[in-house]
Amino acid sequence: MRRQRICAGALALVLGVFCLSAPAMALGPDPEKTYRGIDVSVYQGDIDFQQVRESGVEVVYIRAGEGSGYTDPYFAANAEKAGQAGLRYGFYLYVTARSEAEARTQAAFFAGLIQEKEYHCRPAMDFEDFSGLSIREVNAIGLAFMEELEERTGVTPVLYSDAYAADHVWGSALGAYPLWAADYGPSEPDITSGHWAGWAGFQYADDGQVPGIRGRVDLDHFTGAIFVEKDGGDPEPTPEETYTVRRGDTLWAIARRYDTTVAVLAQANGLSDPARIFPGQVLRIPYGGEDPEPAPEETYTVRHGDTLWAIARRYGTTVAALAQVNGLSDPARIYPGQVLRIP
Repeated sequence: MRRQRICAGALALVLGVFCLSAPAMALGPDPEKTYRGIDVSVYQGDIDFQQVRESGVEVVYIRAGEGSGYTDPYFAANAEKAGQAGLRYGFYLYVTARSEAEARTQAAFFAGLIQEKEYHCRPAMDFEDFSGLSIREVNAIGLAFMEELEERTGVTPVLYSDAYAADHVWGSALGAYPLWAADYGPSEPDITSGHWAGWAGFQYADDGQVPGIRGRVDLDHFTGAIFVEKDGGDPEPTPEETYTVRRGDTLWAIARRYDTTVAVLAQANGLSDPARIFPGQVLRIPYGGEDPEPAPEETYTVRHGDTLWAIARRYGTTVAALAQVNGLSDPARIYPGQVLRIP
């Protein structure tokens, strides 16, 4: 996003990635309904968002800033004018962190910038400059940012990534987050890592032209997975109305819990493929279902190197919830062999 990206070949040399050739496989949208979008920053200057909307654009991502101290000069004005034009919008931060501590500081800065703003789309992490970092370090920094941002906003954020990094850099821990993929040329991003069932966003061009914007602009498609409630928070699940998908869930198991059917849930939520649901997705539970049966208690045995952050992410819960259910006064103090209850 208006930063020079590291080419795939150079990144492979820097990070020591060596890949066998494999047939390209396009990653499709999840869910399938899409919305026309753009993403903007100071580089687009003063924007006529009314013209933008009249051109057919429905969603706008706005750069909030960079690092831990730079606020995009057009951040506030772009948000205000996009809202006045009736567009759905969200924010992203260009991440420059070189350590987990810096990542958490930058996530806190980002959360502070947007905490008083209305937004309709998940906050996005734009971390694409990996120079001088190993793959392990990139993943640790990215995960620290996403965890801190989610903890501070109460919203599951989205990962912005080019297709190469999605395939060869980001690991399964980041794969738990919705993906906004950038790949210029193909009709769908070529991603074969298997970490994502589909994309929530697809940036397909960086040289688009849209009425109301002077010069070039990034062009995107987005799905319903990119959206949150208009107040900026994910809805709290209530047994008779909504359910937030956790890692390992299937639509069949959710249907059984609520005494309904896969077909009813799929229809109520516009799911063309009932097998494609993802952690953090909020499903509507049609009225008439019974109160859910109590889920069998799940436990996890702590292993060397585990953190409560990582365990919470793995099971689609929060550090606070794990600490409360296990009576942990200090979430940083867990030990190998300790058995934790999973709420």
